[in-house]
Amino acid sequence: MSGRAARKETANVVWSGSWVAERLGVELIGDGRPDGDGELRELLGLALRRNPKRAHLLVSNVLGKHVPQKPSVVYGAGFELGRRVRELLGDAEAGRAVVLGYAETATGLGHAVADGLGLAPYLHSTRRPVEGVAQAGGFEESHSHATSHLLLPEDPELLAAPSAAGAPDGPLVLVDDEFSTGNTVLNTIRALHERYPRSRYVIVALVDMRAPADRERLTGFAEETGARIDLVARSAGTVLLPEGVLEKGQALVAAHEPERGPGRERGPEPDSERKPESGPGQGPEQGPGQGPETESADGAGRARNAGPASVASPVRPCTRVDLRWPAGVPDGGRHGFTPAHRTALEPALPAMADRVAEALGDARRVLVLGFEELMYAPLRLGTALEDRLDAEVRYSTTTRSPVLAVDDPGYAIRSRLVFPAHDNPADGPGDRYAYNVAGAGFDAVVLTVDSTADTPELHAPDGLLAQLAAHTDHVLLAVVPSYVPPVPQKGATTPTSLSSPSPSSSSSDGSERQETTVLPEPLRGPAFSSYAPDEVGWLLQDLSDAELEAPTEEREEAIQSGGAHYAESLPVEYQPSERYQELFRAALDLSAARVARAVGTVTETVLAERGPRPVLVSLARAGTPVGVLMRRWARHRHGVDLPHYAVSIVRGRGIDANALRWLAAHHDPADVVFVDGWTGKGAITRELSEALAGFEGFDPEIAVLADPGGCVRTYGTREDFLIPSACLNSTVSGLISRTVLRADLVGPQDFHGAKFYRELADADVSGHFLDTVAAHFDEVADAVDAGAKELLTADRAPTWEGWAAVERISEEYGIHDVNLVKPGVGETTRVLLRRVPWKILAKRGAGADLDHIRLLAEQRGVPVEEVDELPYSCVGLIHPKYTRGATGADGRAVESK
Repeated sequence: MSGRAARKETANVVWSGSWVAERLGVELIGDGRPDGDGELRELLGLALRRNPKRAHLLVSNVLGKHVPQKPSVVYGAGFELGRRVRELLGDAEAGRAVVLGYAETATGLGHAVADGLGLAPYLHSTRRPVEGVAQAGGFEESHSHATSHLLLPEDPELLAAPSAAGAPDGPLVLVDDEFSTGNTVLNTIRALHERYPRSRYVIVALVDMRAPADRERLTGFAEETGARIDLVARSAGTVLLPEGVLEKGQALVAAHEPERGPGRERGPEPDSERKPESGPGQGPEQGPGQGPETESADGAGRARNAGPASVASPVRPCTRVDLRWPAGVPDGGRHGFTPAHRTALEPALPAMADRVAEALGDARRVLVLGFEELMYAPLRLGTALEDRLDAEVRYSTTTRSPVLAVDDPGYAIRSRLVFPAHDNPADGPGDRYAYNVAGAGFDAVVLTVDSTADTPELHAPDGLLAQLAAHTDHVLLAVVPSYVPPVPQKGATTPTSLSSPSPSSSSSDGSERQETTVLPEPLRGPAFSSYAPDEVGWLLQDLSDAELEAPTEEREEAIQSGGAHYAESLPVEYQPSERYQELFRAALDLSAARVARAVGTVTETVLAERGPRPVLVSLARAGTPVGVLMRRWARHRHGVDLPHYAVSIVRGRGIDANALRWLAAHHDPADVVFVDGWTGKGAITRELSEALAGFEGFDPEIAVLADPGGCVRTYGTREDFLIPSACLNSTVSGLISRTVLRADLVGPQDFHGAKFYRELADADVSGHFLDTVAAHFDEVADAVDAGAKELLTADRAPTWEGWAAVERISEEYGIHDVNLVKPGVGETTRVLLRRVPWKILAKRGAGADLDHIRLLAEQRGVPVEEVDELPYSCVGLIHPKYTRGATGADGRAVESK
């Protein structure tokens, strides 16, 4: 049947391959069954691509790659093929099988086949090298635009599958979306058979489109190797290609897709979107009624290529959804996925879908959009959403494959978005694509990526999130933790993986199997903290249900006696009086512009020296409001979304090593910039430098808002003035406590902990503080530009003036312990709120910056002594050798307050 005849086969449905069939003479011929031709056209459409090896592209309507389709249809197609393979093999053989899927197109299909098989582990090939994971094999895909496939199983014996007698035993089930020539399968079996010989292979595909000569070649190969090779396909047929089709196809592509210049291709503006209707067996972009055909005199449809060149938007382009992906479950089959993993994932899917459904609100047409090789996780999220939403749900994924887009009902790829790669690919930067999303009428898109791909490029003005935001009202971002097998440790060297081994456990066959623990994704608001989810990700564990608070005097006695570390408990949260809250509000009004200028100056310095998109890592919790403000400045002035995380560092015990491992697995350590609120005497600066000695790639330099101690070279100011976020505890820091490190609560594979004080929400001023400071950004912009320019050419070498002053004060006042001397407004405030203060030293003539200090000192009965020649505005002295009946260094007894 010709393409033109196929186009007229029904009055209501246009085949999505008719545009190519008419122009190139390409035909799909069924396998001889009565409705073989029709079944192929239901499964496949046609498109064109710029490829020197093959111009035409078979576009599957049930794969969920290029054409959005119901998740249940996509998953069901693979699952049913898996059931057929199990029937073919029998349960005994199926239990010894290994399923191998092909990247990137068939990773989700292969996983669904493994689910249908039910008894076998799953592995898919990958184009993403993973540091520390040994390659177990590889092969080439001759017709693809990206050819090299890597095999990176966590278990090095996964592909060997020996029997008890040591002979090859278990079948290998190879899954691809379609067989055109069979070359990829032959290359795979040839490469693996030399290394892992076995007696049986099963090849699985949605469609088998090989020519007779290709089928004979596979038969001959089976005879050559002596292995049995079975084939299971949903449908079969052939593609008839007329002579010269490659050249004609290339010319057609060139005519409809001009060579791209320096800028990105532009496509339809958001107001050109039209909601399509779907015909039987087609994806949502192939039905009639999507809009008038846009054919010119020669019948060529208008090419609709990419999304907008850039999307400059001051609003957040997405809502981040915390899936709470189950710990220990891999994100997919890149390193292997076992039936035990499936057992852990299945019961967690409904709750994850509920979290997404809540964020979707009243959306009626939803696309779950996966990411390149990450097809299975978003597919299963989509199937769970279908069960829970009274809405239309579709599923597809982004891709590396460049395909021509033509806005014609008879063409499989109606639109495309073009955006930069956002997972730091090993082969360098390049364009990526999302097809049939623009113009499809989705009122919400749930973008699902692994955490390796949650990068600044994803959030950039020309990134995927911004491109999606131009074509839908609501973009959600769901991040699945990237699973990386543990890297063997040598001495103090830290791995760049985000998982670590846990004690071995027995497998079902009685053998010992090493299990792994995957570090969780960062905690985010509103589930943890009152900050918006994109403002900061907390690399902490939630200890909100633990009893950690102790009276101040008990804590001080235990700390100074050596009986406990300060990070093992929390002080009782200070509840500010109305008078103190008034002081906070007055201080904020007085200093907001000053803080804004310091925020801008330190951010511009970081962008100039560590840019263009540094990863901000604030030291929880004092550094976190500063990190949020720096992120806001970068977005407000430059349109750049900087990743921001908060980690724990504990004096005397170092930084959270697991948090560093997570960061190293998700970002280049060289891009990480540590952020704190202020320096006092520089103790944390020294602590960080020492803690990072065993971690490759991280720069120990801290960027701070204020550096009165002269301890760092990246700062907003060296003045010691009141930073209002120092006035309060959790209620100005997202309702998060200071961090906790206690052996019975924090294990070797855990992040440090903290509490979320949800019950203090009525007193929370975290957002008010941020918004008040950010409101001054435009006002201070000129001063920031001048100040940053001056700083970048100045000598900013640390003077350590503060440390010298602390040592002098420690000796002069008979304390003899620099840890009990807390210099600067911020540190003095902490002494009054958390510790047992002895006295406050105030610089003579200090003004309103110390009003709250004087009030707190008055409330606690602490003397304030005015002194000259103090390099700080004030210094807080903790009572030396404190016990509740102690005598202080001044010879007077101390009363418990």
